[in-house]
Amino acid sequence: MKVGSEEHKELFCRLFMESHQRYEPDRLPWPDLDDAALARLRAVPFWQEVLQTELRAGRIVHAFAPILDDRVLREAVALQGFEEARHAELLRVMIRRYGIEVAEQAGDPLPADIETAFIDFGFGECLDSFLGFGAFKIARESEFLPEPMFEIFETLMYEETRHIVFFVNWMAWREARRGRRAAWLRSTTSFWYYLRAFRRLLGTARRGAQVNDGKDFSATQASVFLEGFTFRRFIEDCHAENLRRMASFDPALLQPRFLPALGSAALSGLRLWHLQRRTK
Repeated sequence: MKVGSEEHKELFCRLFMESHQRYEPDRLPWPDLDDAALARLRAVPFWQEVLQTELRAGRIVHAFAPILDDRVLREAVALQGFEEARHAELLRVMIRRYGIEVAEQAGDPLPADIETAFIDFGFGECLDSFLGFGAFKIARESEFLPEPMFEIFETLMYEETRHIVFFVNWMAWREARRGRRAAWLRSTTSFWYYLRAFRRLLGTARRGAQVNDGKDFSATQASVFLEGFTFRRFIEDCHAENLRRMASFDPALLQPRFLPALGSAALSGLRLWHLQRRTK
């Protein structure tokens, strides 16, 4: 399949729309939580940031869809906008049901260049999802929350995975249509946007540290989530979970490659470092 062709576009749009799931967040099987699980859920310090991110995502995607000339692309992006807005509603339902203290804030004005905003959002979602795969696996294995909660979040994780597969195919299609058909040219563009995504992630982490100052997430609560945690294990889980989740998609579709390659290189470096330490 030629990247940038009509066949390519029809495939990634069709598979994205056909895999859409119908559900209403308030009708999901939300479980009753005991006091300990409820305390851990309420103490997670990033629900505010996650909600605002999903709200902004929905606004960006909704604003981008109407400017697309291609009808098939427009319908697919509009569907993604619906799903992003539904993610925000899912978080609202959870926040209300379990009494989590989150103050929903008015969103900042969207930038004039909505296409660049959509691209920035897409690469940010690729980064967040790759890291989120590992964090989700560790939290689930540590039984940080009851399994029924993870089953609900699994729905969200699957949709996020669909979004990034759709995005990387759209981005490659867009670049090819603009004459950048060579893979190395597309990789150069991706590298630039990933740098921007990393800078935004670091900024978010700094803001979270300033707001929470370590007070909202006690060592006791964190220990449940972080038991046995190492940086190497985290990268291994991110890498393995990315491979597992991507395996469910049509192999004809493009998939994110930069972060898995970076993770693989990091693991190779860590293995070499541990080997050198043992031989000393």
